[in-house]
Amino acid sequence: MRYGRTDEELASLPLAYRDDLFKGQVALVTGGGRGIGKAIAFQLARLGARVAITGRNAERLEGAAASIREHTKAEVLALPMTIREPEQVEATVAAAAERLGRLDILVNNAGGQFPQAAIDFKPKGWNAVIDTNLNGTWYMMQAAARHWRDGGHGGAIVNIVAVYDRGMPGIAHTAAARAGVAALSKTVAVEWAPLGIRVNCIAPGVIETEGMEVYPDEARSRFPQTNPMKRMGDVCDVANAVCYLAGPTGGFVTGEVVHIDGGGLLWGDLWTIPKPDYFRDG
Repeated sequence: MRYGRTDEELASLPLAYRDDLFKGQVALVTGGGRGIGKAIAFQLARLGARVAITGRNAERLEGAAASIREHTKAEVLALPMTIREPEQVEATVAAAAERLGRLDILVNNAGGQFPQAAIDFKPKGWNAVIDTNLNGTWYMMQAAARHWRDGGHGGAIVNIVAVYDRGMPGIAHTAAARAGVAALSKTVAVEWAPLGIRVNCIAPGVIETEGMEVYPDEARSRFPQTNPMKRMGDVCDVANAVCYLAGPTGGFVTGEVVHIDGGGLLWGDLWTIPKPDYFRDG
């Protein structure tokens, strides 16, 4: 089964906003080589932004950048790096601003996790997820905020988190990290308001991406039944929400967590590992 959208589909889906919404602006999208991150980069480019995308896989990243350039005619910069290293983060923010002329928007999409019962986590696995999903996101946020503060202008940060409110059985490490990002975002949304910096989060539910492949077959087969709409979301659902929060439409929104989850926060039973017999009906 193929998950997610092809590049051709990402380039041709109907736009929810006018096509010059981000004209003259520069966006930096982490984890932009595939999945949700690539969809966000495509959408921002289609709406007129110059875009820098980051990721650890240089070949995949350059392929995504080339495809976005081809389909949108936008200026797209590929910057291989890891968000786990503060020095690389600072260098990447500086390079994006220097090579594209400015920086207006940061979308923190990079992250990852593996499904496993929490009782079996090893320190190395736990630390890897926390270091990427929480620490790496923070390094990016702080570097962008310092850039804007020192340059005397504001910006917008959108952090991609998760629907952690009722727990996330099978990925407790990412639940902890994403909840931390949301609490952090609410805090700095207040601290950084005097700097003209808005900070918001988007919490996607079960979205069709290549990332679905890391989960066991039993979990994947149940994913469409884990929200009251009884289907999986589309990467463009998330990309459109990013554009809303990052653009003038979200100009009076900061410190919020917007759920794009088909109502999964309200109803559903999401397990990313095989569901224990204890919880099965009957």
